[in-house]
Amino acid sequence: MEFIEGSVCAARGFSASGVHCGIRKNRTKPDLALIVSETTASAAAVYTKNLVKGAPISVTKKNISDGKARAMICNSGNANTCNADGLEIAEKMCSLVERYAGIPAKDVIVASTGVIGQPLNVSVIEGGMSALVSGLSANADIAAEAIMTTDTKRKEAAVSFMIGDKECRIGGIAKGSGMIHPNMATMLVFITSDVAISPEMLSLALSEDVKDSFNMISVDGDTSTNDMVSVLSNGMAGNRPITGRGEDFDVFCKALSLITKNLCRKIAADGEGATRLIECRLAGASDEQSARTAARAVVSSSLVKAAMFGSDANWGRVLCAIGYSGIDTDPEKIDVSFESANGRIEVCRNGSGVDFSEEIAKKILTSDEVVIDVSLNAGNSCAVAWGCDLTYDYVKINGDYRT
Repeated sequence: MEFIEGSVCAARGFSASGVHCGIRKNRTKPDLALIVSETTASAAAVYTKNLVKGAPISVTKKNISDGKARAMICNSGNANTCNADGLEIAEKMCSLVERYAGIPAKDVIVASTGVIGQPLNVSVIEGGMSALVSGLSANADIAAEAIMTTDTKRKEAAVSFMIGDKECRIGGIAKGSGMIHPNMATMLVFITSDVAISPEMLSLALSEDVKDSFNMISVDGDTSTNDMVSVLSNGMAGNRPITGRGEDFDVFCKALSLITKNLCRKIAADGEGATRLIECRLAGASDEQSARTAARAVVSSSLVKAAMFGSDANWGRVLCAIGYSGIDTDPEKIDVSFESANGRIEVCRNGSGVDFSEEIAKKILTSDEVVIDVSLNAGNSCAVAWGCDLTYDYVKINGDYRT
């Protein structure tokens, strides 16, 4: 398997586009994206478990209830959440894809991201549809930009791999910078594939994958109302269709994992105001769920995140987060080390501090990517979680986000 260029257009039969239609005040920022498959594709998605949900989620659930779709449309700048006419607007966006691209409205995945509770004028979306459809091409960059809100970088990835004697591809784009603390899904992620796979197996692959990918990110502890990860897989690679478990399904899942974890790292590294990526590698847990829970608790801790911002090797905050995470473990067996491109240093052994150089530790923690390596020494299960430091700029960004 290898990473390749093209993101959502790397897979055969997919094209993408993005335009500024007028939702966002800044005319230099595109705010409407479209991804289209030449043929009907197997479709799957996972959604936020926040009780307050954006209207597009309800419409998407209905549209892909048959396991099929052909297009994905997304606007940024307005979440279409808590709007009296939200469902009508989301359905109208699907109808606009049908009118301008000839794809049935029932085969459209729809998403929105941005401010919650603000009126959304669907007429501006309609005004941008002609340019959006005519701009469909093999370049996905503008589509990746059009789904961004407070993101500072595009988040794209694609891989090439073999299933049998057929070369297959999976690509994805994502947006996410703030309001990142997922529960079943995260932010907005759009994935495309040319693998022939049944809707049931595609759904299984995605639902299993998010447990160790998107559900393991935390930027600020807030679970969004619009979180969704959706996948289209159109079968144009020509492989023998995957309809059950086996070697081909395992290969597909491995490739999907490469994409999702790559996007996870990019989302966490681009957290609002962040200066460094934090990766917690937790080993020695009694079971997988305990490993996931503890690792996520560490990267979610505001005190750990603040310490990382200050390059302060305050390992006690790591143990504190594990202690309140709710898992059953012995604190007197926990080991902690910090690692980066600048070196590695042990700071805690068997739940107690060890002598270490604060100067060396600070140098290690000033890297733009820091690993918090934890061993619970209670079993054989492990997990990885991603987060970022907590900076002054996070408050600045969110203090006047709406106004």
